[in-house]
Formats: sequence, C-alpha cells, structure tokens
Amino acid sequence: MVSNQDINAMYNFISFEGVEGCGKSTQAKKLYDYFLKNNQDTILTREPGGTPLAEKIRELLLSDDFIRICSKTEILLNYAARKDHIKKLIQPALDLKKKVISDRFFDSTFAYQGFGRDVNLELIAAIHKEILKDFAPDITFLIDIDLDIALNRVKSRGNENKFDLMGLEFHKKIKNGFLVIAKNNPDRIKIIDGNRDIEEIHQEILSYFI
Repeated sequence: MVSNQDINAMYNFISFEGVEGCGKSTQAKKLYDYFLKNNQDTILTREPGGTPLAEKIRELLLSDDFIRICSKTEILLNYAARKDHIKKLIQPALDLKKKVISDRFFDSTFAYQGFGRDVNLELIAAIHKEILKDFAPDITFLIDIDLDIALNRVKSRGNENKFDLMGLEFHKKIKNGFLVIAKNNPDRIKIIDGNRDIEEIHQEILSYFI
C-alpha cells in the first residue's frame, strides 16, 4: 500500500481528454479507484456536468433536440457549466486538499468547438480568459488513439450522442486539435498512447504519481 506522502502532491487537479471512445473515462475511473485505495480523498467528476446546473446544461448540449444549436452558443453554455462546476465543486474540493479528477475540461471546448466546428480560437480564448482567468488542471492526460478503434468502440457501446454521430472528418479535426493543444502546452498535457492494453495505459499514468 502506498502512503499519502508517496502520491505526487504536485498534481491535485487532473483532467482526462481525447476523442470519443478513446478510453479516457475508463482511465479516469481507474486512477480514482487507485487514489481511494491509497487513502487519498478524491472526487471524480465530468464535463460538461459535475453540479446540478451543469448537468442540466449537459442535457441541452447533448440532446438531439438541439442538434442544430449554434456553435458559439455551445461555447457559452460550456463555460456557464464550467464556471458553476469550478465554484461549487472543484475549487471547494481543492481547498480541502482533495484530489479532483475531471473527465474532460476546457481543452475539449477548444478541440470540439474550435477545431471541430471552426469557431475562431481567439474568440474562445477571450471567453476562457474572462471566465476562468488562469484556472487550469495541474496535469492533463490526452489519450491518443487511432480513430478507427475509437469510433468502433462508440458504435459498439450504443447510446450515441450528437457528437458521436458526426462524420469521420469531424473527428479527425478534433483529434488533430487535441494534438495541437498538447504541443502548445507540453508542461501540462501528457500524451498517452491509447492503442494499448488498459492496464498498461493505467500503469503509465500512475508513473506520474508514485
């Protein structure tokens, strides 16, 4: 059993990113379980979501009823949910010295709405700066995977949302967007090869904490 002191205290706010079907949710849950087993008080959350208000916004963003929602409206809704998420869940948990693991955070907005839906990145950056200031994860794991594998996983699990159903070119743009974002933020974002066994990926992620 690893003591609390052995778990890297540098990384208290952790996010996972990647295309649909990359395995990020699985890895976020495995890291959460690891921390709990090692007596580290930890919260596992997601975006959009994490608070009652943010979960309602998530329903709006992913609903088929709003498949034609304006991409700029998507950005504003994401940041409204994110602000509530930070204020009511993430920051209070960090203040109590808990670890917080988020399945997606602001990198997804830049990847999906910026690169995927061609919204001006400077506009997103301006909104981001106004709402979040310098608030950011301490470390982000980008699970990079072949799109064929990822999209086959999405199809096999069913319950596809509106983003799952968008074409291959859309997902290529998102994958490329994440890689560009990672290249521009090498100190925070760690690219993890997702084309491997789940446990092998988990062990690489753990290497940042023990």
